[in-house]
Amino acid sequence: MRDLCYLPGMNFASDNTAGVHPQILAAIARANEGAATSYGSDHLTKRVEKKFCEIFERDVAVYFVATGTAANGLALATMAPSYGAVLCHEESHIHMDECAAPEFFMGGGKLVPIKSANGKLTPDAVKQTLAGYARWRPHGAPARVLSISQASECGTLYAVGEIGALATLAHENGMKVHVDGARFASAVAASGKSPAALAWKAGVDVLSFGGSKNGCLAAEAVVFFDPEDAADFDYRRKRAGHLWSKSRFLAAQFDAYFEGGLWLQLAAHANAAATRLAEGLKKAGVEIGYSTDINAVFPVFERALAERLLATGASFYPWATLGDWTGGNLYRLLCSWATRTEEIDEFIAHAQASRQ
Repeated sequence: MRDLCYLPGMNFASDNTAGVHPQILAAIARANEGAATSYGSDHLTKRVEKKFCEIFERDVAVYFVATGTAANGLALATMAPSYGAVLCHEESHIHMDECAAPEFFMGGGKLVPIKSANGKLTPDAVKQTLAGYARWRPHGAPARVLSISQASECGTLYAVGEIGALATLAHENGMKVHVDGARFASAVAASGKSPAALAWKAGVDVLSFGGSKNGCLAAEAVVFFDPEDAADFDYRRKRAGHLWSKSRFLAAQFDAYFEGGLWLQLAAHANAAATRLAEGLKKAGVEIGYSTDINAVFPVFERALAERLLATGASFYPWATLGDWTGGNLYRLLCSWATRTEEIDEFIAHAQASRQ
C-alpha cells in the first residue's frame, strides 16, 4: 500500500516529485557492489569527471555535491569575496528560494536583485543597476559576479547571443559569470545548442549543473571552465559538509545520466510534455503567462477554475514569487521525465469541461 505522501495522477506540482529513472537507480545499485576508495578518489568518480570534460569539449574542474543550493552557494562563494556583491534577477532561485544560503556560503556577501522581464536579465538592466550602485571604494561592495539562470525561473531560455552579451558586459566590469543550471538539461534539449555553446563558449565561468530535477536521486555538480578559478574549492566543499565519503554514489548517477545521451532524452520528454500541456490549455481558452520554452507551463487560471481543477485530483501550485501581476491567478505546472501523455490529456479535458 502506498504511503499518503505519494501524489496522484495529473501531477504537475514539480519535476522534483518524480522518482529516480530506472537506469540511474540501477547504476546506484551497481556502485554498491564491493568496496571503493572514498572522498572522490575512486575510479568511477574519475571516469565521470572525464565525461564532463568530453561533454563540455574542454578540460574542466568539476566537483559533485548533493543539492543545487550547495552548488550555487559554493560556486558564488568561490567567485565573490565576503565583501563582494552578486548581481542576479529579482526572481532568481538564489534570491528568492535559498534561505540566504549564498550569503551564508559567501560569509556575508551581498545579492543585488535586478528587475527585468520574463525572468531574464538584459545588458541594459544590468548597466542601469551598475550606474546606480554604490561602487566607490571602500564603501560600496564591489560587484564580482553576474548570476543568471538557464533556464530562468519563468521557464524562459537565454539564447547564446544573449548570454554572450551579458558575459561581455560582466567581464568588462570585473565580474565573473555564474549560471544556475538546475534545469540546464532542459535548456540544452530545447535550444538544440551544445552544452559548450551555452556555457564557456558564450563566456560563462562557472556552472551549477543539475541532475536531481531530471531523473537523478541527488546529483549536482559545480563546473569551472577555467580550472584555476577552482582554487581552494575542495576546501570550501569539505567545510560545507558536501564532500561525500562515498562519492561513487554521486558519480554513478552522472555515469548513467550521460550514458547514451539519457540526460537529454529525459529533458526532451519533459519539454515535449509541457508543450503538449500548454497547447492543450490554449485550445481550452486558457492564457499562458510565459513562453513554454522548457518543461514549465505558466497558465492564468481564474481562482474558481483552479479550485475545480485541484478538486479533480490534479497537483499544481500558484506562482507567487513576486506577487500578483495577473491578479493572483498565475500558476506554475511542471512536467518531468516521468510525465505521461494520459495525465496531460486528462488535465486538459478537465480544463475544457470546467470552462464550459
